[in-house]
Amino acid sequence: MNHRGPKHPLRPLTIACTFLVVALSAWSSDLFAPEKTDPAAAGMDPVLLARIPARMKSYVDQGTASGFVTIVVRHGHVASLDAVGYQDREAKIPMRTDTIFRIASMTKSFTVAGVMILIDEGRLSLLDPVEQFLPEFKGMKVNPCAASHASPNQSCDPVDTARPITVLDLMTHTSGLPGQGASGSDPFKSLAERVSVGAHVELLAQPGTKWIYSQIGYAALGRLIEVSSGKPYEEFLAERLFQPLGMKDTCFFLPPEKQSRLAAMYTLDATGKLARAAWPSPASVKVPAPEGGAMTTASDMARFYQMLLNKGTLNGKRILSAAAVAAMTTNQTGDLTNVEFSPGLGMGLSFGVVKDVVGTFRYQSIGTYCKGGAYRTYGWADPAKDMSAIILFQRTNGGGDMAPEITAFSILANAAIEQ
Repeated sequence: MNHRGPKHPLRPLTIACTFLVVALSAWSSDLFAPEKTDPAAAGMDPVLLARIPARMKSYVDQGTASGFVTIVVRHGHVASLDAVGYQDREAKIPMRTDTIFRIASMTKSFTVAGVMILIDEGRLSLLDPVEQFLPEFKGMKVNPCAASHASPNQSCDPVDTARPITVLDLMTHTSGLPGQGASGSDPFKSLAERVSVGAHVELLAQPGTKWIYSQIGYAALGRLIEVSSGKPYEEFLAERLFQPLGMKDTCFFLPPEKQSRLAAMYTLDATGKLARAAWPSPASVKVPAPEGGAMTTASDMARFYQMLLNKGTLNGKRILSAAAVAAMTTNQTGDLTNVEFSPGLGMGLSFGVVKDVVGTFRYQSIGTYCKGGAYRTYGWADPAKDMSAIILFQRTNGGGDMAPEITAFSILANAAIEQ
């Protein structure tokens, strides 16, 4: 009998599935995976990269730091991921690449990303008056003697603001708000309460005229997220930023099962020796701090920075528009002086931005955007080199963003570029 049907009826489906598997495999190989190192794909010299952990270990041996985690990424590939020293020096717990760190002001970049998500959705704009959403910022006054030396005949009576504080002012620390804002007599029960109380201060300068680093200004940005989204600040960031990026260890309230991975905090005493710093337990934190309360790992931070280098996307998921990333990473403060905590920087939205040759002292290109935290954590992304890097250690003092450990790390990472 002569059957006229196809001899291989499943072949078209088999071919289609084969192509699908190949396509998925190729796509999977392009996924950003911080735990997998490939210095060759990153165009970096592994021998020169090995200088990074060696130099960090020298600081541990000198007794100026307990331990470090560093990560270097280029062309979307992790060139190196290293842990040296101790997570807890007294208990002799080794530092691990998944150790969790308090990142202090590096949190501010998460907060800005959250606001920019809402701006992308048309719920806010950079030039919106803050008082439009947070009534406690209405009718603020400026102390005319705060920003300059008052002449003998000058009145220091508070004056009206020339214009309202804008969302952009908060992001660039040009709102005129002081560092901490007013304080309450009892621990705050919510972010809303903290911002409401903190806003009852006199401004130190007219909005937009002076760079004054303001923690309460960034707390207000967190509150803007709550008012505009209808969700608690930390929940919004978890749903719209941390979870889509795969930042599984980033949080404001550290779960009990992860507390054993939290790095101990240290300080340099009066003699320059490293000493254990008394520090509150993570369990004592009840209200999230949009200006500095996040905890995270080097791998999670690398995911965030790679998303920015990718102009808002990571592993097929868009978090921010390319326009939002451009706004965040472009100098927004013009020729204002005394901006940020390293020379040669202007101010983007949360980030310092290298604006001139003076700022390239760490081998970072003009246009590099960077952010540090008070407990010696620091990261940067250099679009010209398609590169980002993070250094995490825990010390309350000793150089700030200009700490020698940070400078050495940046120079060594950039010097390892091969092609």
